[in-house]
Amino acid sequence: MKNILIPTDFSENSLNATKYAVEFFKDEECVFHLLNTYTPAIVHSRFMAATIHGGMLEDNVRSDSERGLEDLLNQINNYHKYPKHSFNSVSSFNLLTEEIKELVASENIDFIVTGTKGASGFEEVFLGSNTVRIIKAIRECPILVIPEDFDYVRPAEIGFPTDFKRNFSLEIFEPVLKLADKFGSTIHIMHINEEEQLKKYQESNKNILLEYVSSVSHKFHTMPYFASKSDVIEFFINEFGIQMLALVNYRHGFLEELVREPVVKRIAFHTSIPLLVLPD
Repeated sequence: MKNILIPTDFSENSLNATKYAVEFFKDEECVFHLLNTYTPAIVHSRFMAATIHGGMLEDNVRSDSERGLEDLLNQINNYHKYPKHSFNSVSSFNLLTEEIKELVASENIDFIVTGTKGASGFEEVFLGSNTVRIIKAIRECPILVIPEDFDYVRPAEIGFPTDFKRNFSLEIFEPVLKLADKFGSTIHIMHINEEEQLKKYQESNKNILLEYVSSVSHKFHTMPYFASKSDVIEFFINEFGIQMLALVNYRHGFLEELVREPVVKRIAFHTSIPLLVLPD
């Protein structure tokens, strides 16, 4: 049985991520943990929350949180009922990433599914601030990031950009292989050609990765470095009909580089397809 954690702020984006998760795991026995955290602006600590005024404020926002989770469950029940699925609501006065860390450990979470943006929905950002915080803070399980308005489709084509500069274990890549096996997907390994030829250690890492994917359908692509990396990835996604993009969350790695690219360079790259973040 899988344990799936879905943080929600009750925005349309987070509702869409929830719907995607339910469809994505529809054939598997799962417990979905729906999480909403609240930290009232006036109350900056649990100590202050113990005061009369702080306690009243916390009671109000707790009620809003619990009511929001109840409404979310009703919406889920209205559009689907899969017999292998059950749901657990978690309303918590806590920082989002801290609560997620606790739940990942206590509930043995297998996947986190979240939206790209929160209720603010700023159009000019690559990923919302809470999503970036989750990606930075959680390295114990894969994180599946679902774009706004993205309707569920079977991920028949999974893209995996890499520079071959790091050697990673089969355990890190295993979630991608399991998805490819489950959905009959083709894994598209994509290398951005930043140099004339690969160094020996890159060739070695490439061969190891090709060995990992040897049991599933796969293709290898070399892309010219014609613009920013986000532009190259966007072209790759469109050119080969990629329906899910997988990236390993290295410290100072490819994903961090994308997140840190200047806004002007990444306006066009709005994670138009689901992003699977693999923990290092």
